[in-house]
Formats: sequence, C-alpha cells, structure tokens
Amino acid sequence: MTAENRESQAITSESSKRLVDFLESANLHKKDFAEMIGVTLSYVYSLIDSSIAFSTRTTTLERIAVVMGITPDEFPEYKASEEPKLIDPGVQFFKERQKELGLTNVQLIKRFPRNKRVEIVDLWRGAEPLPLDWNHLSSIAGVLEVKSSEIYPYWQARMQQYLVLGGIDIISNSILINAMFEGAKSHLKI
Repeated sequence: MTAENRESQAITSESSKRLVDFLESANLHKKDFAEMIGVTLSYVYSLIDSSIAFSTRTTTLERIAVVMGITPDEFPEYKASEEPKLIDPGVQFFKERQKELGLTNVQLIKRFPRNKRVEIVDLWRGAEPLPLDWNHLSSIAGVLEVKSSEIYPYWQARMQQYLVLGGIDIISNSILINAMFEGAKSHLKI
C-alpha cells in the first residue's frame, strides 16, 4: 500500500467513524438519516463503511454537515462549492428561532414529514430561498412556533424579490403591488 493510499484510508476512516459516532450519539436510525440527506439506505451504509472511500460530493457533504450541526469543511473530503450560498433573512430568522427553542438540527428535521426533510436540510444549508408557497412556509413556521405575523414580512420581501426578478417594476406598479399585499394580509388576518 502506498503512502498516498494509506493517507486516503486514514481520511476515509476518520470521516466514517465521525459519522458512526454521530448516528449513535444522536440515536438516529440510518434510514432516517438517509431521508434527511436525500440518499438511499445502502449509500449510508457505504458512508459508514471505513473500507469504502467517503463521499466527496459537495451536496452530500453539506447535507451531512447540516444534519450533524457542523460546517462541511470539517470533513477532509469537502471541497468548497463554486455556487454562492444564499443568505436568506427569513431562513436566518427561522434558525434563530430554532436556537431559542433549543432544538438540534436532528430534532428540528424530525418534526417534519419524511418527504419534506431533505428540503428543510437544503434550506438550512443555504441552497434554497424561503419558500414562496404560503402553506409550506406556514407549516415550517408552525413547527418553529412562529406566528404568521412574524414570518409575513419575510414572505413579502421574498415575494417582492420574485416579482422584480420576473420583470415587474414594483415602483411604477406600487399601487397594484400594495393592493396585492394588503389583500394577502387581510386574507391571512395579519
């Protein structure tokens, strides 16, 4: 075995062991973990098998890091993504509320239906902006005990951003835009 192969094996073993230790300490079933990071159960088994090279996929490592509550660069295999990370004020607000509630990322993610968990992980890792769909947004707010009136300003700002990106001049259409948002507030009883 060459020195390079031994070094690669040491890195692989380190990341695999760290993941195994996390899954055990968080009492997190491998199937639940697979759903949270958007992979198959067999892929999780390959991640924890120290004889198999640990993932080098940026998305996978970032998702693993979110679930573990660490930064992805704590994995030696991680190479920073060229894509910029979104810093969404609404998502940051949700993260602050999570801290106030004293929830770990695993505890938070488990509060969502299984088919929504990877989406929450992607929001938390900065790959997705705050959802525009009010029902989806309010379901996230409900899990974090956030009132509609608290999240509405973030939704409105996100909706304005969406309209601008879609080519609407919100200044020259301000009467229409304001009426739309007043109607939304009235409908939502905010």
